[in-house]
Amino acid sequence: MLTFLNLAQLILYIPLLALLGQGLLFVLAGARRDGNFFYQLLKLLSKPFTAVVRMATPRKVADRHVPIVTFFLLLLVYFVVTFERINLCVTNNMVGQPGCQ
Repeated sequence: MLTFLNLAQLILYIPLLALLGQGLLFVLAGARRDGNFFYQLLKLLSKPFTAVVRMATPRKVADRHVPIVTFFLLLLVYFVVTFERINLCVTNNMVGQPGCQ
């Protein structure tokens, strides 16, 4: 179970950082962000997650808001997984184990 939680945490970490980088480039590059190679790379990394959120949200939610919604949903799930990982380590007295550090 600990391995699964560690893997889930790592999988969530990648799109979270990609969406955070997209937001930073949105602020820094402005309207020229669509021509930026790194912005496109970060968009590609987060695309599977934003596509799922786009399908789950109603059409009234604008496409430009979907990455923000995706970021906060992933952040919420990341915190839940982290809490469960900590809870598993503490309740099973595995604090010194390599996966619990």
